[in-house]
Amino acid sequence: MTYLRYAPGIEKPAEGEQATIDGIIQGMTQQSQTVEAREHHAMRASHAKSSACVIGELKIAAGLPPELAQGLFATPGTHPVAVRFAQGPGETLGDRVSTHRGMSIKVFDVPGEKLPGHAVDTQDFVLATGTTFPSGTAAGFLRDGTVIGKSTGLPEGVKSAVSSTMRNLNRALHAFGTESALADFFGHPYSHPLADSYFSQAPVRYGDYVAKLGAVPSTESQRALSEWRLDPHQDEDGFRHATVAFFRDHEVVFELKAQLWADAERQPIEDASVDWPVSISPYRTVATLRLPRQDAYAPDRVRYFDEVMTFRPAHSLATHRPLGSVMRARLQVYQALSAFRHRENGVAEEDTGSIDRIPT
Repeated sequence: MTYLRYAPGIEKPAEGEQATIDGIIQGMTQQSQTVEAREHHAMRASHAKSSACVIGELKIAAGLPPELAQGLFATPGTHPVAVRFAQGPGETLGDRVSTHRGMSIKVFDVPGEKLPGHAVDTQDFVLATGTTFPSGTAAGFLRDGTVIGKSTGLPEGVKSAVSSTMRNLNRALHAFGTESALADFFGHPYSHPLADSYFSQAPVRYGDYVAKLGAVPSTESQRALSEWRLDPHQDEDGFRHATVAFFRDHEVVFELKAQLWADAERQPIEDASVDWPVSISPYRTVATLRLPRQDAYAPDRVRYFDEVMTFRPAHSLATHRPLGSVMRARLQVYQALSAFRHRENGVAEEDTGSIDRIPT
């Protein structure tokens, strides 16, 4: 198979994109202010409610073919990692409001040229359930973010009803062999967080190439969770409790995979709402993420992960630069919202440079 090469000209920013990004920052900051007034604490503007804060290692496979042995993945070896699993909303809702989930990975001991403003030897991968970002572009991000922002002040029962409606919609669509990414975004199944797969959703530079990334559960014990479903009426923090309980007794392993760019028409760079067909380019394993048995919600570590540490696409090697409209927005939005949160909480923001900084 022939894969397309990275070149600076593959990105095509829309006219007025910076004004759109400024609008996203303004709207999401207002959303964060609404949440702060209710919770008396500034929360992450997305993925606020963590379910596990863990450490482990990323083992980069040896013998990768040249097109996969790129950037971080060019040199076989093992790197320490910190991983945060979380629920999607930018507020601490009960788990009956089951939306998309996040998996943020910070890889340590990563030398090489970094993006501007990133000065330590780490590489972040910010992943979420779903292979696409439903908003597609920065303009869609602003549109959908405006709707979410207006709904932030609504009672939790309303949000639960919306989430339920979206889950029911996708159940109906499954009967026809399809589903809605937007419906999953707002109404993800009550599945176990460690049985889910997580994706970059938008592309990143992959050395000489371009790729979307995915993390797929790898152990039999995780795959055995595929039929597990939370009863949120029994436990409003059930995703966290189930995840912590699993880590207490089991090792957790994900295969990190890359889906290379091969068709500019059917795999667009600028529209993250378009699923890249695996028939054109399959996800191929490049590394193994291994998280040993541990206390996945130790209080000091959780405080550090949730209040101090930052995960963002901008914490990146130049060879893994985020690409496309949504990613260009994220480069600025994450930084602005993190600065707001840390400032409001009186906490010094830290671009964590060593695994040793993380409490045991």
